[in-house]
Amino acid sequence: MFDLILRRATLPDGRSGIDIGIRGGQITAVEANLVGEAAAEIDATGRLVSPPFVDAHFHMDSTLSYGLPRVNQSGTLLEGIALWGELKPQLVQDAIIERALAYCDWAVGRGLLAIRSHVDICDPRLLATEALLDVKKRVAPYLDLQLVAFPQDGVLRAPGAKELLIRALDMGVDVVGGIPHFERTMADGAASVRLLCETAAERGLLVDMHCDESDDPLSRHVETLAYETQRLGLHGRVTGSHLTSMHSMDNYYVSKLIPLMAEARLGVIANPLINIVLQGRHDTYPKRRGMTRVPELMAAGLTVAFGHDCVMDPWYPLGSGDMLEVAHMGLHVGQMTGQDGIKAAFDAVTINPARLLHLDGYGLEPGCNADLVVLQAGSAVEAIRTRAARLFVLRRGRIVSRCEPVQAKLDLPGRPEAVDFLLKRG
Repeated sequence: MFDLILRRATLPDGRSGIDIGIRGGQITAVEANLVGEAAAEIDATGRLVSPPFVDAHFHMDSTLSYGLPRVNQSGTLLEGIALWGELKPQLVQDAIIERALAYCDWAVGRGLLAIRSHVDICDPRLLATEALLDVKKRVAPYLDLQLVAFPQDGVLRAPGAKELLIRALDMGVDVVGGIPHFERTMADGAASVRLLCETAAERGLLVDMHCDESDDPLSRHVETLAYETQRLGLHGRVTGSHLTSMHSMDNYYVSKLIPLMAEARLGVIANPLINIVLQGRHDTYPKRRGMTRVPELMAAGLTVAFGHDCVMDPWYPLGSGDMLEVAHMGLHVGQMTGQDGIKAAFDAVTINPARLLHLDGYGLEPGCNADLVVLQAGSAVEAIRTRAARLFVLRRGRIVSRCEPVQAKLDLPGRPEAVDFLLKRG
């Protein structure tokens, strides 16, 4: 006896007519024509059923704060950092919690059930750290929230930042973060990478570092990150986020760099919506795209994920927690419009970030957690094209969100009464 069976599903790998049996919050069967009774059934009618979306890079302490205390008029990264510095002294813990919980509600409605959020620890009160640790406990029944201790003002540049980072880790923050390109010198940036990787190695923690978020083709911190990963034996536990300097580096140097990254098994996170907005701001024309070399990194065997990064905060005035929107932008910026490229963009917001976050029980195999999304689409490609509605979102086999299929009613002589923007075949 199953608790729930999803019938006639199409899976991201292209298999169709698949039934998924769920018992005790886990997937127990994935096969065609599954025999058995269930307390409830959902007929997917050929629609795509996917594991949940995963956001590998976000800033939940600043989300939904757009306009506080003012708007970023230039739209630049540096004004955003300065604006966040103005806002930090005015932060109230209850307000951070309220905004974060509201965003988590949005996330669940979008089928986004796992988020890695960087939290700024460069505040002696560690107000945001305490707030997001509280949020993490509150949302645990329906969303996995992984926190990164992020020294926004530089672990060496900001007074007391190293001690604050250690305090944050002692409080229960999961991952060691950094921002080497924001240190005062290139040498200090390299020193910060060494310090932070050593801290992670001593504590047995993962690393996720804002790295080379710059248009400077000579920014070399990802090289240092790969070296320290090798030196400390942190293979597969270290991620470089942004890496936007790679979009400006010469091809000869990159031909050396990418194999070094592959040897270290570095994870890579690009943030297409934000990278395309914040980078290239000093360019006239030609204007650089700003996103790191996603197709080349994927081709080299690195695990590459996409992150949302920001939603309505000092850096970005838009966003709604939709990882399909992120994938849509990512494949355009990366010119990944072949079928394989579009499917890779879907992986970049599902299985790839799940791997970087080391999520247990993620996937569509028997024994995995019954965390699933039923989308109004027949394939991963169609899901991205239409930014498909999430008809059902399941957490441990329980429906936590649902919506009606999206369609437009028409009043056109001789034409259908409605369209759902899906291509009918056969």
